[in-house]
Amino acid sequence: MPSPYRALFAAPGSRRFSAAGFLGRMPLSMMGIGVVTMVSQLTGRYGLAGALSATIALSAAAIGPQISRMVDRHGQRRVLRPATLVALVASAGLLLAAHFEWPDWVLFVCAAAIGSVPSLGAMIRARWAAVYRGTPQLHTAYSFESVVDEVCFIFGPIISIGLSTAWFPEAGPLLAACFLAVGVFWLTAQRATEPEPHPRDRKGGGTAMRSPGLQVLVATFVATGTIFGAVDVVTVAFADEQGHKAAASVVLALYAAGSCVAGLVFGLLRPQGSPERRWLLGVFMMGVSMIPLLLVGNLPFLAVALFVAGLAIAPTMITTMSLIEEHVPRAQLTEGMTWVSTGLAVGVALGSSIAGWVIDSAGARAGYGVPAVSGAVAVAVGFLGYRRLSRPAPGRGGTVEQHSEREERHVA
Repeated sequence: MPSPYRALFAAPGSRRFSAAGFLGRMPLSMMGIGVVTMVSQLTGRYGLAGALSATIALSAAAIGPQISRMVDRHGQRRVLRPATLVALVASAGLLLAAHFEWPDWVLFVCAAAIGSVPSLGAMIRARWAAVYRGTPQLHTAYSFESVVDEVCFIFGPIISIGLSTAWFPEAGPLLAACFLAVGVFWLTAQRATEPEPHPRDRKGGGTAMRSPGLQVLVATFVATGTIFGAVDVVTVAFADEQGHKAAASVVLALYAAGSCVAGLVFGLLRPQGSPERRWLLGVFMMGVSMIPLLLVGNLPFLAVALFVAGLAIAPTMITTMSLIEEHVPRAQLTEGMTWVSTGLAVGVALGSSIAGWVIDSAGARAGYGVPAVSGAVAVAVGFLGYRRLSRPAPGRGGTVEQHSEREERHVA
């Protein structure tokens, strides 16, 4: 591991909470695609599979920010454990309902309850922010966590799809639930690195979404999430049409691998200039990278196209986390990070649902039109909201002062 990454773990407890976060985030890449694979294996209905995956994502979008808001107020341990127990019980219900062919409404109720799963990525980044706030190491820490996210997306779909196709259909989601339980309970046992809660008065202080900059980030990532959700579902269906359904896991892993490589390199750099411009460039590149998918004709071409498309993801996400710190109060940092995840979740829900309907009616190749249109929407929203991002609110977040110092040094 390059020395900037090794230096991160000089902080006491950092190895343990990062490892726990890795395990706890594996379900992020395993549950949705596992449900799609499981339901399509058991019923052959991609529309139903996509709708259930969308229900999980939409529920997480609605519940996740409220969980993170309570975490900011009361601490991670007090909030994450009960929320995780609800998600685990709901996961068990979904698997039983699918296995025993219970009515569809039971599947949707269980899928909605799975949305109480906490945003482990936000929890880990909040711990890094508490350790390295105001230092260059925080950029490296965010880069490392983005790489961890992508490693989850490299191995998660392979494990989930592979187990569900080679062992039994429910195996992928079942293992995802096990990872969630181990990760959350291990993380919350580590009290020394848990960020201090910020109790508020009865008026509550409002939500982090009152920030105009955060609104732009969330709106853009709704469109970006639509790309991710559509690509997952369409790729599974396309591989199935090609007669190699299990190969979908490898193709999706290469998509994440491109992002992983870019994130590792980006973390070694000390970017200069405006983070808002880097963010807008990243969104533009993500949108443009969807165009070649419209020409896909076979799995090798698809794998190459998705690897190249993945190169824009991690740098954009890393820059997004830095922008969140500039636009939300420090006492609402976990909530602010979760709102971006919420935007992604809403987009994933839209993408997986729309893609499922398009596949059922027109085939898998037509489904790649969904991420292409979504990329164009993301670019348009990013350009329209750019001016809000270029004006960080005074007194907000952990890097506003850092931002001002950079500008002053540049002028000097």
